[in-house]
Amino acid sequence: MNDLLEKTKFDINDIIKILPHRYPFILIDKIEITDPGKSLIALKNVTINEPFFQGHFPGQPIFPGVLSLEVLCQAGSFLMLNQVDDPLEKNMFFTTVEKTKFKRPIVPGDQLKIEVELVKKKLNLCKFHGKCSIDDKLAVDAFFSANLVDRARE
Repeated sequence: MNDLLEKTKFDINDIIKILPHRYPFILIDKIEITDPGKSLIALKNVTINEPFFQGHFPGQPIFPGVLSLEVLCQAGSFLMLNQVDDPLEKNMFFTTVEKTKFKRPIVPGDQLKIEVELVKKKLNLCKFHGKCSIDDKLAVDAFFSANLVDRARE
């Protein structure tokens, strides 16, 4: 686990070592920490074979807006969990989403560039600003907050 603390670029195998999410809910493919503990850039490849496209919407597949928020939240979680001594002991529970704007639909074939920045941290509460872009065009812009908590034991 210590080797992950020194890295700045992460593939899916690294990501699932830190985030608790698993298929079909792990939504990030790659991450690059641009400023440790403060900001990152992640990538999500949107593909037609993802299970939610069967019903959202037949004949006009659109990546659900709530999942674009989940992508931002997973990136924010990774940013913080990657900085704690033992990321397998902690988790992030999201508490608020505010000032959210959906600027354009996300469709199969798009590659989301996810940018997340830590705006403020007080004790275990973290506030983030996140953006999802497609070909440098803003698709989603949101501010959201989360608490760093102890992870439940299985």
